[in-house]
Amino acid sequence: MRRAVAYIRVSTSKQGRSGLGIDAQRDAIQRFTTSEGLEVVQWFHEIETGKGADALDRRPVLAAALTLARKLKGPVVVSKLDRLSRDVHFISGLMTQRVPFLVAELGADTDPFVLHLYAALAQKERALISLRTKDALQAKKMTGVRLGNPSNLEEAQRRGAAANAQAAETFATNILPLVHVIQSSGVTSLRAIAAALNARGVRTARGGVWHPTSVSRLLRRG
Repeated sequence: MRRAVAYIRVSTSKQGRSGLGIDAQRDAIQRFTTSEGLEVVQWFHEIETGKGADALDRRPVLAAALTLARKLKGPVVVSKLDRLSRDVHFISGLMTQRVPFLVAELGADTDPFVLHLYAALAQKERALISLRTKDALQAKKMTGVRLGNPSNLEEAQRRGAAANAQAAETFATNILPLVHVIQSSGVTSLRAIAAALNARGVRTARGGVWHPTSVSRLLRRG
């Protein structure tokens, strides 16, 4: 049985003390490693922010997990990509460590290219949402609106829907070049494109598998 190490991260000490998020990560990793025939030799838990391209300097537990994985010649397993980081440069740096990373949410066949793709998407989406949130709060302050007022729920919902729509557009922008490469190889039907994306370990914007209908919706955005 192939050996691996598991890495779990929470962002705050409060989450670390309460176990909030830890159990869910552990359960996801256990299900994944069992299905893939992996033996988790050691579990690593860390309480640290995932922000910043230099985050590895502040995350000795992750560094220790990398060291052990390198010694075992096995992968580091995480539940979701953002448990490593939400910064694409940090993810790129990890790819140079000569240690494979397996993300339970994305599947065992996800290659480094796809990991970079998802990291770039997550970073861009976070930046867009943060910018819109700041602009919205500033606009409310300028008009004298009291923040947190329940009467603003409808407006907040509209802004949330707009943010979701922009995230979907950003996702399409990142995925469409890969679809075009698939099409240029002679794979042109919606069903065949969906199968090619699934075979490459690429997930939909919601983390699911591709179907002809989801490919069709993606192509309409092109």
